[in-house]
Amino acid sequence: MFFHKQELQYKATPDRPDAIYARKLQEVLGGQYGEITVALQYSFQAWNAHIPGKYRDLLFGIGAEEMGHVEMLAIMIARLLEKAPLGITEDSLQADPAVAAVIGGTDMQQAIVAGAGARAVDSNGNPWQGSYLTASGNLLADFTANANAEMQGRLQVARLYHMTDDHGVRDMLSFLLARDTMHQNQWTAAARELQESTMEEMPVPSNFPIKKELRAVSYQYLNFSDGKAASEGSWASGPTPDGKGEFTYHEGPTTSAPMGPPTHPDSRFYGTTEIPNTVEKLAGTVQDKLNRE
Repeated sequence: MFFHKQELQYKATPDRPDAIYARKLQEVLGGQYGEITVALQYSFQAWNAHIPGKYRDLLFGIGAEEMGHVEMLAIMIARLLEKAPLGITEDSLQADPAVAAVIGGTDMQQAIVAGAGARAVDSNGNPWQGSYLTASGNLLADFTANANAEMQGRLQVARLYHMTDDHGVRDMLSFLLARDTMHQNQWTAAARELQESTMEEMPVPSNFPIKKELRAVSYQYLNFSDGKAASEGSWASGPTPDGKGEFTYHEGPTTSAPMGPPTHPDSRFYGTTEIPNTVEKLAGTVQDKLNRE
């Protein structure tokens, strides 16, 4: 059940119209790491959570907050577009303000399709996609993906902050930057707590029997590049973060297998000349069974 309160979490009032910047803001609204993505990502993760309690409530709580951020950005974009001049280049282009706006960088669909409003698209006009969402049903995998989403989103907001000198826009972005800081820390803390409680551990999924993987290569760093400096990292030697092994460094692969022709070793079933005979035998067996019945 959802309720809507006609009040913003924080101010979303620019100092002046700016259609060009309104288009830029579309990225953190409808881009891959925009607010629509994280709002629905956290919500779907919560809806898919089978165990009630603090982790599910955390997902619902932040998901609801992010939906408020969607609203803040949409209203900011609409206000940036309000009374924004279409003609923004040289006087020679003012005879056709639409052409001038496109050359200058305005998103014409914000004016033509959305009536000077925000759209569920990125800064290039690509529609928002449900494929942006990560909701795997594994809390550790999802919380790690959420931390990444917040890092990518905060990175983009920080860049946008330096692309304007509008005090009102910067004020709202400073708020979003601060909330991204909190959410990065929340998801990181939640992932750490999951592992400390042994509810879920690395490697994900931890309920898959680790003995069923080829353990000989589980912690080998295989260098397929001619660069050597990566061998100096903590991922190339020493204990692994999951506490279940030791990293080793190798130049190239430690395993190989002959390729050969695309034919299964058991040619009775997979050889190119045997397939028709096999099908015929199978059909005959079925027909014999039907005749007996």
